[in-house]
Amino acid sequence: MKKSLSQLLTVLLLVGLVACKSTDSNDKVNNKRIMYIPENITNEVINQLKDSLGENAAFRIERGVQQVAGLWQESDGATNDFIDFCKSNFVADSTELFTLYSKLERNTEIFFGYFHKMDVLLKEPLQLMGPDATPIDMMFGSYDVSAHLNDDLYKNKVAFITALNFPYYSLKEKTELGEKWSRKEWAYARMGDRFTARIPADIQQNISKTLTEADAYISDYNIYMGNLLTDDAKTLFQKDLKLITHWGLRDELKSDYADVENGLAKQRMIYSVMKRIIDQSIPQEVINSDKYTWNPQTNKLYDNGNEVTANPEPDKRYKVLLANYNALKNSDVYYPNNSTYLLRAFEEGMEIPQADVKMLFEKFVSSPQVKEVAALIEKSLGRKLEPFDIWYNGFKGRGGISEDQLTAITTAKYPDEKAVKADLPNILVKLGWKPEKAKQISSLIEVDASRGAGHAWGAAMRNDVAHLRTRIGEKGMDYKGYNIAVHEFGHCVEQTQTMNDVDYYMLNGVPNTAFTEAVAFIFQNRDLELLGVKQPNLADKYNEVLDAFWGCYEIMGVSLVDMQVWEWMYANPNANPAELKSAIISIATDVWNKYYSDVLGGKDEPLLAIYSHMIDNPLYLSNYPIGHLISFQVEQQVEGKNLAEEFERMYLQGRIIPQIWMKNAVGKPIDIEPLLKATEEAILKLK
Repeated sequence: MKKSLSQLLTVLLLVGLVACKSTDSNDKVNNKRIMYIPENITNEVINQLKDSLGENAAFRIERGVQQVAGLWQESDGATNDFIDFCKSNFVADSTELFTLYSKLERNTEIFFGYFHKMDVLLKEPLQLMGPDATPIDMMFGSYDVSAHLNDDLYKNKVAFITALNFPYYSLKEKTELGEKWSRKEWAYARMGDRFTARIPADIQQNISKTLTEADAYISDYNIYMGNLLTDDAKTLFQKDLKLITHWGLRDELKSDYADVENGLAKQRMIYSVMKRIIDQSIPQEVINSDKYTWNPQTNKLYDNGNEVTANPEPDKRYKVLLANYNALKNSDVYYPNNSTYLLRAFEEGMEIPQADVKMLFEKFVSSPQVKEVAALIEKSLGRKLEPFDIWYNGFKGRGGISEDQLTAITTAKYPDEKAVKADLPNILVKLGWKPEKAKQISSLIEVDASRGAGHAWGAAMRNDVAHLRTRIGEKGMDYKGYNIAVHEFGHCVEQTQTMNDVDYYMLNGVPNTAFTEAVAFIFQNRDLELLGVKQPNLADKYNEVLDAFWGCYEIMGVSLVDMQVWEWMYANPNANPAELKSAIISIATDVWNKYYSDVLGGKDEPLLAIYSHMIDNPLYLSNYPIGHLISFQVEQQVEGKNLAEEFERMYLQGRIIPQIWMKNAVGKPIDIEPLLKATEEAILKLK
């Protein structure tokens, strides 16, 4: 499941969403930045500092003075003030530089930690089960408590001192230099990432508001499955089954492979619902409401058996996405290094170039193994594959236990949040953590009943708590909720250890969110073992490989669509929601026709556009397939070893760049070849 919205906002803050007054002369004019400090003055200061301090500090002087010049505005002082500031505040001595770093790091943790804690509390009415959220809850929940922090840090010159003394390195530079850096040098480099752009507070506040509203829209997008009708007016799902899109619908579709009697009919019905959501022909009367019954195939709506007029959702799905784009695009002009959100998402957020990500995905979904695995699925199902078989779940063994039986186990074991919380140390011990460490980690993780599908929300300072959130029904946690909870617990363990056990605060966390997805997948893959019901057999290993392969095949296509959608929005900045809807459907069908229709049928199929993350979590989707690839390589690394020990060896590297992290962890960069090779072996063995 997704990481929390607030974590996205934190990443945006870390890569430079910082505030300033919108009236300053460095603001955008005709979408261009105006430099207040002339280039000749900048060069003069650089030369004077070099003359006095020598060539040993030359690089830091050049980079630092240029950074400050790029951020300085008329309100910060005149040209002479800039000159005096740089000469007075550049720190050449290494001992004094570390003292400065330590003080900046300490206070950064205080600010980030307590602002984050406030954000968690303000968003609780929107994200946790309880009374319906009210407009005032949305006002507080979408308020960015840190929006003016960096405005103040520029005013009191803390931001300038940081930028002057800790250079910003591009991804290319980090890649070329980082393997030889010490831990301290990496921490200095991350401090250099702290102030790279200067964003007006009103733009920052609007980003927070817009993303929070998008998250709330998706969190309340539920379909009452017991109200769905077949053509002969029958229902296929239990009356009280309420599923969030797309996660709940997808997971139900997956579980229906085990339903011999009605499974295929249920899957086709869910498939129809998904397509209605994508093209926005879904009646808005059936969204998060059980007042009416609905035939998703014919799109007819009924009130007590009488057909009534259905009003389609008025392209709100695409209005929400467009609002995200516009909010983020408004900050582009203030970034001197990566001038679009699309660039920043990969160069600064993921820290893997988009071209490299796209190449990996296209090579994978074009691989010959796709049709070979599809042939195995087709043989298992005894029918031609249909588009929704992109979510085929048959490689996941449950030891012959149905989902209903698993739900009986999980609801008895976890009747409420307290029961889940109490069991967390036991889960960690089963996975290889020592009892004392398991208890320590679990003490810093809270369990909450989620209004949405579920997410993990880590702390932003040491000794604060992470939040594990999943759906828990009145009867207890069903198997779907449990499966999600184990995934989210993986996130929380990563978040807790990489916050509290990493040596420098500026290195806390992981290289990007794909790495936390990787550990979440590793936990999730062991969910049945943790229940004590999985019965290993010879084919398990190979089936797990094929499951990982098919999962990558699915989500890589979705990610390719997501990237192309953002490319389209940047090429068409004045598009309206209807035009965006048309473009997304066109992009999704093009990707489908190129990589999926020969395998799963359904020419001009829009199904890849169903993912909710495309709407509420901008450009997050690529983290999932990268996470799968990382997870697979890490799984190979930990095989036969103690998981906890290997986890700590790898993950306590913290937030260095991805490819160096991977080389240190598993000896190789992120690659598709290990999974493709293992898939080919699994196909041969299972044949």
